[in-house]
Amino acid sequence: MSNITPSQTVGPYFKYGLTPGNDYAWNDAFGNDLVTPNVSGERIRIVGQVFDGEGKVIPDSMLEIWQADAQGRFADPQDTRAMPNAAFKGFGRCGTDAKGGFEFRTIKPGPVPGPGGKPQAPHILLAVFARGMTQQAITRIYFEDEAANAADPILTLVPADRRTTLIAKREQGVTYRFDVHLQGDRETVFFDL
Repeated sequence: MSNITPSQTVGPYFKYGLTPGNDYAWNDAFGNDLVTPNVSGERIRIVGQVFDGEGKVIPDSMLEIWQADAQGRFADPQDTRAMPNAAFKGFGRCGTDAKGGFEFRTIKPGPVPGPGGKPQAPHILLAVFARGMTQQAITRIYFEDEAANAADPILTLVPADRRTTLIAKREQGVTYRFDVHLQGDRETVFFDL
């Protein structure tokens, strides 16, 4: 007899319990607005939609982001660089709406150290949770107007014709669009961590 328990897919009630403020009233420690009054940096909005393999929107998925502040520092004890970050927590969560849409209000992150100390282009880590998945899918959001993308040690590992799935496009003003495709011809590149 095996001791291994089969994995279960996510859902169907995970969004209801983990994304307050969308469908019911609940004050939670995490939301989609990461901007605090005393945080420095360029305020931006990231909007998008989540699609399944058939191109249909997913109205009940959940997204989490984690990022550095404008100086490239993380709100984490492991980030021991000078000038600790106390004004920006860098973590947010939201669910998708009936049209699969999501929005984060945050600041544009600064470059962070990468493998071997080589600088990485400004980016945001994104985790996507959706029904039918046994674990979250992890990807990155880069910004189309960053020259540092060309030398980013992670982005350059991705085949050139797939990199566009990781690039948020500036739509207008402070708004960037980043759509997530979980499968199909336009599938977003996800990372195995």
